[in-house]
Amino acid sequence: MNCPYCGHYDSKVIDSRDVNDGIRRRRQCLQCGSRFTTYERLQTAGLFVIKKDQRREEFSREKLLSGIRKACEKRPLPSGTADKLADDIEAELYHLGKIEIPTAVIGDMVMARLKSLDHIAYLRFASVYREFADITTLKEEIDSLATTAAVHPVDQLPLLPPEEMAPVKSRRRGRR
Repeated sequence: MNCPYCGHYDSKVIDSRDVNDGIRRRRQCLQCGSRFTTYERLQTAGLFVIKKDQRREEFSREKLLSGIRKACEKRPLPSGTADKLADDIEAELYHLGKIEIPTAVIGDMVMARLKSLDHIAYLRFASVYREFADITTLKEEIDSLATTAAVHPVDQLPLLPPEEMAPVKSRRRGRR
């Protein structure tokens, strides 16, 4: 590391500390004695997204986060939900170990997470991502959500595991 004051090529590290996404180091020049701070951050390997028209562009977490935030806008979700969702998806993309990822893979990851998180946010995202051609396609998607929501209410966890629920449901039907 060259000294920013005299340009000397050698310095010693006085102090190192972990910061948000890297390491902060206090250094002292061995020639002029001046102190300065450097920040080191891990640079992840480039990840490229293959668009629908086969163009390739560098992955942008900001674009991903923007799409998720638009879908979740004005929804009763805890603060930081969109950021956590984007972090999880980004980590999974890097964990795949591929350099190029099709947009369909990213879109499916977002939709799967939004579907389990909030149905309205899911529909907002799906309507843009899937480019619904007409109202009937949208209605079919809403109907499929309605049937899954009736089986598993979003706001309520089941009291019993599904295998224990089957005998209870069959006894209820017999009483009618």
